[in-house]
Amino acid sequence: MQRQVLLSVAAVIAFMLAGCSAQISSFERVPYNGLAKTPPMGWNSWNLFANKIDDHTVRTVADAMASNGMRDAGYIYVNIDDTWEGVRDAQGTLSGNQRFPNMKALADYVHSKGLKLGIYSSPGPLTCARYMGSYGHEDQDAVTFATWGIDYLKYDWCSAATIYNYDDGLQTAYSKMGSALQATGRPIVYSVSAYGTANADKWGAEVGGNLWRTTQDISDTWDSMIGNIEEQVSTAPYAGPGHWNDPDMLEVGNGHMTDDEYRTHMSLWALAAAPLLAGNDVRTMSASTKSILLNSEVIAVDQDPLGKQSSRIKKRDFEIWVKPLADGSVAVGAVNLGSASIQVTIDARDLGLSGTVENARDLWEHREVHFSRNAYSATVPAHGVLLLKVSAS
Repeated sequence: MQRQVLLSVAAVIAFMLAGCSAQISSFERVPYNGLAKTPPMGWNSWNLFANKIDDHTVRTVADAMASNGMRDAGYIYVNIDDTWEGVRDAQGTLSGNQRFPNMKALADYVHSKGLKLGIYSSPGPLTCARYMGSYGHEDQDAVTFATWGIDYLKYDWCSAATIYNYDDGLQTAYSKMGSALQATGRPIVYSVSAYGTANADKWGAEVGGNLWRTTQDISDTWDSMIGNIEEQVSTAPYAGPGHWNDPDMLEVGNGHMTDDEYRTHMSLWALAAAPLLAGNDVRTMSASTKSILLNSEVIAVDQDPLGKQSSRIKKRDFEIWVKPLADGSVAVGAVNLGSASIQVTIDARDLGLSGTVENARDLWEHREVHFSRNAYSATVPAHGVLLLKVSAS
C-alpha cells in the first residue's frame, strides 16, 4: 500500500526527543525461512474494505473461503491489512483496537477453518493509515504476532521514511523485522512492501522477504493492472521458489473491469508467478468471478514448482508472455491490448520449445487445440487473453 504518511514536523521532533532516531548501519542479511515455495495465495482486506475491516468480517470471510472452494483451490491466507492496530501497554506490547479485541481468538478461529491468518505493520512509527507501527518494537511485535498465531506479515514502508535514510535504510529496516520473525521460531511468511520504487527485487530475499512489492498500488482499472504487470519484465531474474515479485493484489470481482479484463488479470498474474491475493468480497461472488478465481488450470500455472516468471514478446497489436513450466512445457498468454477483437497467432518458434508442438490446451476454454504448421490462431476479444499450455515432442 502506498498511502504515504507524511508525519508533521512536531511529530518527528517528538520521536527524536524520545530517543527514537534510527541508527543506520550495514543491514543484517537474513537467511531464507523455507516458506512460500510457490507464490502465496489467499485474500487481503484492503482493496474492498480498507479501514472498515473488523473481527466479524474476517471471520465471515474465512467461513466463505472454507466453503466456496477457495481454500481447497489453494487460497489459504486471510490477511488483515491496515487499521487493526490498537495501543501499546506500559511494557510496550501492542494490542488490537476495539474492532479486533482478541487477535489470538481470531487466529484460532481462522486456523479452525483450515486457513492461515495474516497481519500488517510498518517499519516506521506509524502505518500508512496513521495507526501504530513497529518502529523500535520490532522484536517485541514479532513475538506478539507469533504468540497470537500469525502466519503472514505485510510490512509497509510508510512513515519509516521519516526515520530511515531512503537510499540505504530500507534494507536495515526490513532486515530488522526479517530477523525478528525468524527468531520467534514460528513460520511466518514475510511480505516486503516499498511500492516498487526501491528495487526490492534485488535485495528482498536478503532481508528475509518471501515476496516484495514491485509496483505502486493497484486499482480496479485496466490501465493500472496492465501498468503493474508491464513493470514485471525487468524483475523476472529475481523470482523463484521462496522469493516472489509482487505486482500487488488481485482486483478480480470488484466490478470496474469486464470479465474479459479480469481473465487477463488472472492470466498475467499466473504467468508472472505472482502471489494470488484476492481482494473482492468472497462471500458474495458471482458465478463468473468464481470461475476466474477458481480456475484450477490457471492456478497451476501460477503455482508451478519451477517458479519461473514469464518473459514478454511484443507483437504489432498484442503481446505474448511465455512461462517455462516444470514438466518441460510452457504456458503462453496472448493479450489483446486494443479496444476491438483481433486475431492473434502464436508461432511455436517464439515459445522456446525443443521439437514440434505435440499438445496444446486452452486453459480458459478447457479444451485441446491444434497447432497447424507450427502456429495457432484464435480471435481474442478487446482486452482479452488467450492462455495456452503447450508441450513439444
